[in-house]
Amino acid sequence: MTYFPLPRGTISIFRTSTAKQLKGMINGGPPTCPANLESDCGDSDEWKGEFFPGIPKIKYEGPSSKNPLAFKWYNAEEVILGKKMKDWFRFSVAFWHTFRGTGADPFGAPTKNWPWEDGTNSVAMAKRRMRANFEFIDKLGVDWWCFHDRDIAPDGQTLEETNANLDEVVEFAKELQGSKIRPLWGTAQLFLHPRYMHGGATSSELGVYAYAAAQVKKAMEVTHYLGGENYVFWGGREGYQSLLNTDMGRELDHMARFLEAAVAYKKKIGFKGTLLIEPKPQEPTKHQYDWDAATTANFLRKYGLIGEFKLNIECNHATLAGHSCHHELETARLNDLLGNIDANTGDPQIGWDTDQFLTDIAEATMVMQSVVKNGGLAPGGFNFDAKLRRESTDVEDLFIAHISGMDTLARGLCNAAKIIEDGSLAELVRKRYASFDTELGALIETGKADFELLEKKALQWGEPKVPSAKQELAEMIFQSAL
Repeated sequence: MTYFPLPRGTISIFRTSTAKQLKGMINGGPPTCPANLESDCGDSDEWKGEFFPGIPKIKYEGPSSKNPLAFKWYNAEEVILGKKMKDWFRFSVAFWHTFRGTGADPFGAPTKNWPWEDGTNSVAMAKRRMRANFEFIDKLGVDWWCFHDRDIAPDGQTLEETNANLDEVVEFAKELQGSKIRPLWGTAQLFLHPRYMHGGATSSELGVYAYAAAQVKKAMEVTHYLGGENYVFWGGREGYQSLLNTDMGRELDHMARFLEAAVAYKKKIGFKGTLLIEPKPQEPTKHQYDWDAATTANFLRKYGLIGEFKLNIECNHATLAGHSCHHELETARLNDLLGNIDANTGDPQIGWDTDQFLTDIAEATMVMQSVVKNGGLAPGGFNFDAKLRRESTDVEDLFIAHISGMDTLARGLCNAAKIIEDGSLAELVRKRYASFDTELGALIETGKADFELLEKKALQWGEPKVPSAKQELAEMIFQSAL
């Protein structure tokens, strides 16, 4: 997850934009409700007609299709390895990138202001965005969405007012989502507001710690109310900028106590969803405490939380930690911690969290190899924690980006199935470790071979013969499936 706050003065720039100017900025058809504050509907969630006029429901047309608004590989009902594609993926739309992303970065003002936006951050505008969200989900053909509390409803002057705003928008969302659509997960935004500059659960200020707990409590409640299947903790500011002024041990203890309280409250309200932690090494902090999957697993074990949480692995975060996404997924899976995937990727030439849609077929294939070995992700799934590029400003780009990401992962699943059904790669790996498929190997793997026994065998056998690892052959087999 990466957020760029709007540069000072940005809102006023867009408030003076006329509907005609906005139509020129965004090729999404003329807005039914003019996007300016003088409009009669500026203080209402009224919006006549569709939010995405001219965009049909996205259908599967097959690999030969040239239609950018059609799936070429993602066929929801197709059965792969005994399970429908839609059940392997459980795709989710990220509300923050899709409906709150502006294209702003540290060097530039927003490049996107969708036709339905009126320049405010009112409750009425929040409800209008929510209607756009569910029209988008319906046309894309997915059943899940994800949100941060402050993405879907605005802050008020007090915590009570803020909670009331959230309640109003959540009640509206529950009405719109009906019985089929529900959140894959919800979470609390504990990083954007200045109060969280030192963190939330790891803040040096007790008052901030308490405020963060109150915010998470409310976010868990609304996630539960909406039928959410998971709840995520992303600690963007749970870390440090310098150890010179940081009591790291105390902060880690505080974070553990915070998560213990979250577990207790989950059980108290009867929330059956999975609690997820999303590792990330840095950005915005210099060092984030849940650096990667292995670090987070160790933290959970140390504090006795290993059975209460799973991990939400984000591919771009993996690369920031110096790992491949495949590595992080396997680390999580082997620790029985793989719970969800934030499907995105980064640019190898850029050293920050770019949150791009995953379009690399080879990477998608390795991702799906881990997912298949895991038996799927349910009750988790694939959340598109990915955003349009700053220069992509057409409304249809929102659909094209998601279609491309879904097709890429579908191709990855098909390729993973081919590799499994062919069996050559699995056989190569089996042969590589065949020396352990022996009586002594079994003793080693069950912890029954001591050093005296192993020394005796080493003296008896002499210098061992070390065979080739056949890496190039493994790569050839893998590539042939693509």
